[in-house]
Amino acid sequence: MEVKDRIIVKATDLFMRYGIRSITMDEIASQLGISKKTIYQFFTDKDDMVEAVVDLEVKENEMKCIRCQGIAENAVHENFLIIEMSQELLKGMNPLIMYDLEKHHVKAFKKFRDYKYQFMYDMIRENLERGIQEDIYRPELDQDIIAKQRIETVFLIFNQDIFPNSRYKISEVQLELTLFFLHGITTQKGKKLIDKYSQERLKNKQRLYE
Repeated sequence: MEVKDRIIVKATDLFMRYGIRSITMDEIASQLGISKKTIYQFFTDKDDMVEAVVDLEVKENEMKCIRCQGIAENAVHENFLIIEMSQELLKGMNPLIMYDLEKHHVKAFKKFRDYKYQFMYDMIRENLERGIQEDIYRPELDQDIIAKQRIETVFLIFNQDIFPNSRYKISEVQLELTLFFLHGITTQKGKKLIDKYSQERLKNKQRLYE
């Protein structure tokens, strides 16, 4: 792995676990066993590094979402695949990362906002259209309103005023909010699929502890 890539991967890991603001360039250099001068050969400052991390995370998440969309049996199944995809990431994520990004890294946060309201919006709209065609989502849904509401709910899990990290696990909050969302938009046929995939998920989880 190239030095620049190693720096981005390590920075991503540290930012995810501890938040962005608490991690210094010195800490990243120390963790990698390199000098801070080496880091500045690739990044002009911390803002530049945070942008690189956001670029990487956005690109990887887009690829994973497209893969989930491609292999999903139906629109409801796509949501369950995305839950599984993100659960491991969320378990090790410090919710403060979103606050730090918005408060202290404006350019990187704009890139993240573009990802939310362009790529994510389009993916949700496509999922809604698919679900309606499959007769598992209610046909009268206003897809624009529902897509925007879904985006905001997805990131509600990081709001420390509502779901403080000391009391809630964001992976569990994500699951509950997704199930609540799905029950609100599905037909009876769709609700049966929610039950089916919920049971399969529970069985898979139980196998891990056997």
